[in-house]
Amino acid sequence: LPYPQMESKLQAEESNRTAMREFVLLGFSDILNLQWVLFGVFLLIYMIILLGNGIIILITRIDPTLQNPMYFFLGNFSFLEICYVTTTVPRMLKDICTKKGNISFLACATQLCFFLIFGGTECLLLAVMAYDRYVAICNPLHYPLVMNQRVCIRLVAGSWISGLPFEIGQTCQVFSLSFCGANTINHFFCDVLPIIKLGCGDTSVNEMLVYILSVIFFMVPFLLIVTSYGKIISSILKISSARGRAKAFSTCSSHLTVIILFFGTAAITYFQPKSNKSEGLEKLLSLFYTILTPMMNPFIYSLRNKDVTVALKKLLPKLL
Repeated sequence: LPYPQMESKLQAEESNRTAMREFVLLGFSDILNLQWVLFGVFLLIYMIILLGNGIIILITRIDPTLQNPMYFFLGNFSFLEICYVTTTVPRMLKDICTKKGNISFLACATQLCFFLIFGGTECLLLAVMAYDRYVAICNPLHYPLVMNQRVCIRLVAGSWISGLPFEIGQTCQVFSLSFCGANTINHFFCDVLPIIKLGCGDTSVNEMLVYILSVIFFMVPFLLIVTSYGKIISSILKISSARGRAKAFSTCSSHLTVIILFFGTAAITYFQPKSNKSEGLEKLLSLFYTILTPMMNPFIYSLRNKDVTVALKKLLPKLL
């Protein structure tokens, strides 16, 4: 007698797995009275990101004084920021507007894959930009030779391409899990850990693989950045004049600010102990590194960089 019951239970579980063809993103549905306020705020932020980073791309392409490796990387970084934010924000705006968070398996997997690709590329590109500043300040005489156009293109291409097999592989690994029972994701986009939580059975191996890849694409670039800036600061302190030190530091201060904002919030989100994690806090921190930091980047680079400020002053009258 127990065997038919067990068989029917397994069949029901299997039908649950096969029937589940979509997830539901809860987003900010817990604050229904503020939905249209959130929609307006996030739409405004998205427009600022597109406009701000678009202007940075434009001035680094057309202004003759910004035709050097530092601004070549900055233009590519701004383009990456637009791609990175577009992965999550338009979908989130649609969900707020329609009050429905239904997302198909394929759409969720696609969003996660592109989010991982752009996030991994951002970590690598920030490390490349730190190396560029290291060469410029520590080996200024060799800078034009070391950071020639061919090397710059290869470094940017490497940042985009090198992580693709890992990030696509991680997406396939996450979506190869069996999902049964609840299909609600308490997040505003398809992120790795919230999806793994919905998996049936023991998912500790999957979580371990997430942390291993996080270390590779987060800690390795971060250590390269720390090493580069350690040598940069050491070289700056050896400069005899205060004016020379200030000028050398000003060329990398904006980049350093962006690094602290991006790596700081991402580290708290992904490397926080599981016992201390709150889903509300996780969503709030995710907002910082997915939306607020990309919005602040154009302001940081334009306000703290004299060359960009001068180029903007020349461009804005033409646009207006």
